[in-house]
Amino acid sequence: MAETVLLVGGGGREHAIARALEGGDCELYACAENRNPGIARLAAGFETLDTTNSSAVTSYAEEVGATLAAIGPEKALESGVADALNAAGVFAFGPSSEAARIETDKAYQRRFMREHEIPGCPEFETFEDTERACEYIDSSDIDLAVKPAGLTGGKGVKVIGDQVTREGAKEYLRENDYDRVVLEERFVGEEFTVQAFVANGSLRVTPAVQDHKRAYEGDEGPNTGGMGSYSDAALKLPFMTEEEYREAVRILDATVEALDDYTGVLYGQFMLTADGVKVIEYNARFGDPEAMNTLPVMNTAFLDVLVGAREGEDLPQLSFAPRATVCKYAVPEGYPENPSGGTRIEVDEESVADAAYAAEGEEDGSEARLFYASVDEREDGIYTTTSRAFAVVGIAGTIAEAEAIAEDALSGADEGVRIRHDVGTEALVQKRIDHANELRGE
Repeated sequence: MAETVLLVGGGGREHAIARALEGGDCELYACAENRNPGIARLAAGFETLDTTNSSAVTSYAEEVGATLAAIGPEKALESGVADALNAAGVFAFGPSSEAARIETDKAYQRRFMREHEIPGCPEFETFEDTERACEYIDSSDIDLAVKPAGLTGGKGVKVIGDQVTREGAKEYLRENDYDRVVLEERFVGEEFTVQAFVANGSLRVTPAVQDHKRAYEGDEGPNTGGMGSYSDAALKLPFMTEEEYREAVRILDATVEALDDYTGVLYGQFMLTADGVKVIEYNARFGDPEAMNTLPVMNTAFLDVLVGAREGEDLPQLSFAPRATVCKYAVPEGYPENPSGGTRIEVDEESVADAAYAAEGEEDGSEARLFYASVDEREDGIYTTTSRAFAVVGIAGTIAEAEAIAEDALSGADEGVRIRHDVGTEALVQKRIDHANELRGE
């Protein structure tokens, strides 16, 4: 039978989910704080509401007769939207608020790893008192990662020896006075992500992706929600070995085995170090931008994943096109520290559509895709918010070809946004390969 799917969230990740459902035997409805024009075009209905308000989301789901729901944002999961939808008889592909603590509570996350002897866990301590945390920083003989225990939108972590000094870390804690903080050993290496679909005890993994958190080219500046990312035509990335990818998957397997009845996406953020693969953190949903690398090259219908999860079946085996992807975000000027929201921008959709045709390799399935993110569509046009505006993904046989397509597609980007142009470039990818070889002592 045809399904009615409610999509919760209005960012780039959710636009990617909407496009993954396009063409399936379903009718799509969506709700979000902002009116995402890309999602709105694909949906039979779009409601503007607070996605952390589980009653409002559930009421809208019942109003449209939703049979399935896909939840994008972590704050919605934390606030119990999946719990409320399931209680109302709408199957939610997303973990309960308790299960989502694997992301939303970093202190719980590390204790969970320690208790269940999950590989890749760092040495860590948790603190509720700021001054005790500062004393620990002074007494530690290693560099530390300073992590608020709660959600910070990917921008709250400060790393001693990389982003801040010890004095700077203490100042950061005192200025913010977080309720709880995790201090853990700093991992040095190359970051990567593996996302997995999880339901009914089965786990299906997707290609590895490398995100670029720093705001400016050359990996400079403050952390952001992600300025761009890339994946290769294989499951692993160029700087990884097959065994290192499998090591990350084994960690995810061990995590799912220890979790109690987890449903949704489990995202492992890993660090390839001189001592193997370590866990930076888990997320309880698709990554943003990583969803925009993964979903466009997935041959398996995403709707089949949702239905299989609901029906209590093993999830379908996943198939991916042998394509590399490069995603580049356009963000408001001043992002992330002082973003200028409320600016009307022009998005040249025609230049994005034409980009793949100008690139080599067009005949083997190359393309460019535009994903709207945190923009607001009004009667007189599209406006920025204070978060990332839109992303372009180049898709081709190699990372270099995909990067060229993404750059070409962004050639018409409006002056009101900023782009990190080095994401996916040959020079930056080679830098990652050289670093990984150095870590291995090669």
